[in-house]
Amino acid sequence: MNDDLEILAAELGTALLARGEWLTLAESCTGGWLAQVVTAIAGSSTWFDCGFVTYSNAAKMDMLGVPEATLERHGAVSEATARAMAQGALVHSRADWAVAITGVAGPSGGSPDKPVGTVCFAWVAKDGGCEAQTRHFAGDRAAVREQSVRYALQGLSQRLEASPLLA
Repeated sequence: MNDDLEILAAELGTALLARGEWLTLAESCTGGWLAQVVTAIAGSSTWFDCGFVTYSNAAKMDMLGVPEATLERHGAVSEATARAMAQGALVHSRADWAVAITGVAGPSGGSPDKPVGTVCFAWVAKDGGCEAQTRHFAGDRAAVREQSVRYALQGLSQRLEASPLLA
Protein backbone atom coordinates (compact mmCIF):
# COMPACT_ATOMS: atom_id res chain seq x y z
CA MET A 1 0.00 0.00 0.00
CA ASN A 2 0.99 3.57 -0.55
CA ASP A 3 2.61 4.83 2.69
CA ASP A 4 1.08 8.31 2.46
CA LEU A 5 -2.42 6.81 2.17
CA GLU A 6 -1.76 4.75 5.28
CA ILE A 7 -0.56 7.86 7.13
CA LEU A 8 -3.70 9.78 6.09
CA ALA A 9 -5.93 6.90 7.21
CA ALA A 10 -4.13 6.61 10.55
CA GLU A 11 -4.49 10.36 11.19
CA LEU A 12 -8.17 10.16 10.28
CA GLY A 13 -8.63 7.23 12.64
CA THR A 14 -6.94 9.10 15.48
CA ALA A 15 -9.29 12.06 14.95
CA LEU A 16 -12.40 9.86 14.82
CA LEU A 17 -11.35 7.91 17.91
CA ALA A 18 -10.68 11.12 19.86
CA ARG A 19 -14.18 12.29 18.96
CA GLY A 20 -15.79 8.93 19.73
CA GLU A 21 -17.20 8.83 16.21
CA TRP A 22 -17.54 6.12 13.57
CA LEU A 23 -17.00 5.98 9.81
CA THR A 24 -18.78 4.17 6.98
CA LEU A 25 -17.87 4.18 3.29
CA ALA A 26 -19.75 3.85 0.00
CA GLU A 27 -17.49 3.15 -2.97
CA SER A 28 -17.99 2.55 -6.65
CA CYS A 29 -14.99 3.23 -8.92
CA THR A 30 -12.47 2.59 -6.12
CA GLY A 31 -13.87 -0.91 -5.58
CA GLY A 32 -13.16 -1.08 -1.86
CA TRP A 33 -9.68 0.47 -1.99
CA LEU A 34 -10.69 3.16 0.51
CA ALA A 35 -11.99 0.50 2.93
CA GLN A 36 -8.77 -1.48 2.44
CA VAL A 37 -6.67 1.56 3.32
CA VAL A 38 -8.79 2.26 6.41
CA THR A 39 -8.75 -1.34 7.65
CA ALA A 40 -4.99 -1.60 7.13
CA ILE A 41 -4.71 0.57 10.24
CA ALA A 42 -4.36 -1.49 13.42
CA GLY A 43 -7.22 -0.65 15.76
CA SER A 44 -9.52 0.61 13.00
CA SER A 45 -12.27 -1.57 14.48
CA THR A 46 -12.67 1.13 17.15
CA TRP A 47 -13.74 3.78 14.59
CA PHE A 48 -14.65 2.05 11.29
CA ASP A 49 -18.11 0.50 11.08
CA CYS A 50 -18.53 -0.83 7.54
CA GLY A 51 -18.08 -0.25 3.84
CA PHE A 52 -20.31 -0.74 0.82
CA VAL A 53 -18.88 -1.49 -2.62
CA THR A 54 -21.74 -0.66 -4.96
CA TYR A 55 -20.31 -0.92 -8.43
CA SER A 56 -23.55 -1.40 -10.34
CA ASN A 57 -26.54 0.92 -10.35
CA ALA A 58 -28.66 -1.96 -9.01
CA ALA A 59 -26.32 -2.31 -6.01
CA LYS A 60 -26.48 1.45 -5.39
CA MET A 61 -30.27 1.21 -5.29
CA ASP A 62 -30.52 -2.10 -3.37
CA MET A 63 -27.80 -1.61 -0.76
CA LEU A 64 -27.81 2.17 -0.28
CA GLY A 65 -31.30 3.20 -1.36
CA VAL A 66 -30.10 5.50 -4.14
CA PRO A 67 -33.31 6.50 -5.94
CA GLU A 68 -33.63 5.17 -9.48
CA ALA A 69 -34.77 8.65 -10.51
CA THR A 70 -31.46 10.12 -9.29
CA LEU A 71 -29.49 7.65 -11.39
CA GLU A 72 -31.69 8.26 -14.44
CA ARG A 73 -31.63 12.06 -14.12
CA HIS A 74 -28.00 12.60 -13.10
CA GLY A 75 -26.18 9.33 -13.84
CA ALA A 76 -24.07 7.15 -11.58
CA VAL A 77 -21.20 9.63 -11.82
CA SER A 78 -22.75 12.72 -10.30
CA GLU A 79 -22.73 14.70 -7.10
CA ALA A 80 -26.41 13.82 -6.61
CA THR A 81 -25.60 10.11 -6.71
CA ALA A 82 -22.55 10.54 -4.45
CA ARG A 83 -24.74 12.37 -1.91
CA ALA A 84 -27.39 9.64 -2.06
CA MET A 85 -24.71 6.96 -1.64
CA ALA A 86 -23.22 8.67 1.42
CA GLN A 87 -26.62 9.29 2.98
CA GLY A 88 -27.62 5.67 2.32
CA ALA A 89 -24.43 4.39 3.91
CA LEU A 90 -25.22 6.37 7.06
CA VAL A 91 -28.77 5.01 7.16
CA HIS A 92 -27.51 1.42 6.79
CA SER A 93 -24.74 1.69 9.42
CA ARG A 94 -24.11 2.87 12.94
CA ALA A 95 -21.63 5.49 11.76
CA ASP A 96 -21.47 9.22 12.41
CA TRP A 97 -19.70 10.04 9.14
CA ALA A 98 -19.95 8.64 5.62
CA VAL A 99 -17.79 9.11 2.55
CA ALA A 100 -18.90 8.18 -0.97
CA ILE A 101 -16.91 7.91 -4.19
CA THR A 102 -18.30 7.35 -7.69
CA GLY A 103 -16.50 8.04 -10.93
CA VAL A 104 -15.02 7.03 -14.27
CA ALA A 105 -11.62 5.45 -13.62
CA GLY A 106 -11.09 4.34 -17.23
CA PRO A 107 -9.61 3.39 -19.51
CA SER A 108 -13.06 3.49 -21.14
CA GLY A 109 -16.52 4.54 -20.04
CA GLY A 110 -16.04 8.27 -20.29
CA SER A 111 -18.19 10.71 -22.22
CA PRO A 112 -17.75 14.32 -23.37
CA ASP A 113 -19.60 15.50 -20.24
CA LYS A 114 -17.88 13.03 -17.91
CA PRO A 115 -14.47 12.12 -19.30
CA VAL A 116 -12.25 9.44 -17.81
CA GLY A 117 -10.87 10.78 -14.54
CA THR A 118 -14.15 12.42 -13.46
CA VAL A 119 -14.86 11.45 -9.86
CA CYS A 120 -17.64 12.65 -7.56
CA PHE A 121 -17.32 12.63 -3.79
CA ALA A 122 -19.69 13.20 -0.89
CA TRP A 123 -19.04 13.58 2.81
CA VAL A 124 -22.01 13.46 5.16
CA ALA A 125 -22.29 13.87 8.91
CA LYS A 126 -24.97 12.25 11.03
CA ASP A 127 -26.21 15.72 11.96
CA GLY A 128 -27.31 16.14 8.35
CA GLY A 129 -24.53 18.22 6.84
CA CYS A 130 -23.64 16.89 3.39
CA GLU A 131 -21.09 18.22 0.92
CA ALA A 132 -20.32 16.97 -2.57
CA GLN A 133 -17.53 17.80 -5.01
CA THR A 134 -16.41 16.71 -8.46
CA ARG A 135 -12.76 16.39 -9.39
CA HIS A 136 -10.95 15.49 -12.59
CA PHE A 137 -7.85 13.35 -12.11
CA ALA A 138 -5.18 12.61 -14.70
CA GLY A 139 -3.47 9.32 -15.35
CA ASP A 140 -4.37 5.72 -15.94
CA ARG A 141 -7.02 3.72 -14.08
CA ALA A 142 -4.78 2.98 -11.09
CA ALA A 143 -3.71 6.62 -10.80
CA VAL A 144 -7.30 7.91 -10.92
CA ARG A 145 -8.36 5.41 -8.25
CA GLU A 146 -5.40 6.21 -5.99
CA GLN A 147 -5.96 9.96 -6.27
CA SER A 148 -9.63 9.37 -5.46
CA VAL A 149 -8.82 7.48 -2.26
CA ARG A 150 -6.38 10.21 -1.20
CA TYR A 151 -8.87 12.99 -1.94
CA ALA A 152 -11.63 11.22 0.01
CA LEU A 153 -9.39 10.81 3.08
CA GLN A 154 -8.17 14.40 2.92
CA GLY A 155 -11.72 15.68 2.47
CA LEU A 156 -13.01 13.89 5.55
CA SER A 157 -10.02 15.02 7.62
CA GLN A 158 -10.73 18.64 6.66
CA ARG A 159 -14.40 18.29 7.55
CA LEU A 160 -13.58 16.71 10.92
CA GLU A 161 -11.25 19.60 11.74
CA ALA A 162 -13.94 22.13 10.86
CA SER A 163 -16.82 20.32 12.57
CA PRO A 164 -17.90 20.54 16.18
CA LEU A 165 -18.32 17.24 17.96
CA LEU A 166 -21.51 15.47 16.99
CA ALA A 167 -24.10 15.18 19.73
